[in-house]
Amino acid sequence: MRRLFLVHKLLRTILVVIMEKDPIYLKTKSIHAAIEPTDGRRISVMSRHTLNDGKTPDPLITSACFDVWMRELAPPQKLIGAYYKRGLSWTDFEQQYLTFLREAAFLHVNALIQRALLQTVTLLCVEDTPTYCHRRLLAEECKRREKELNIFIS
Repeated sequence: MRRLFLVHKLLRTILVVIMEKDPIYLKTKSIHAAIEPTDGRRISVMSRHTLNDGKTPDPLITSACFDVWMRELAPPQKLIGAYYKRGLSWTDFEQQYLTFLREAAFLHVNALIQRALLQTVTLLCVEDTPTYCHRRLLAEECKRREKELNIFIS
């Protein structure tokens, strides 16, 4: 039992040293921003990659822009429509999206957190700035659940 404890302690020490040398982040940025080596795993958290009409594919968003597409972390279509087409306030959008993350998407958020603890992850969506963007809310929810996460929002 003592030997197992020492091995576990050694592994945690090695992990800490590795993380100090090369920090791991959960980052956010626009899918239109330049791809950088420090982005790590680029994950689109958009429901679709279309122009504003919701049907026409956005020619600027190709599979080369992201590594993984996690649609299950995008706001539900009804919520997006209420915000963009029916004038839902940002405060109400924020509340409803956070409820979605904490209930319907709970396991998907946990999977994202586990991935972000092992490697740098950059969450991507179409908004240019994070102020009124769900990627920021998602990153902050991950940090709320897992205090060890380093987040960088842009």
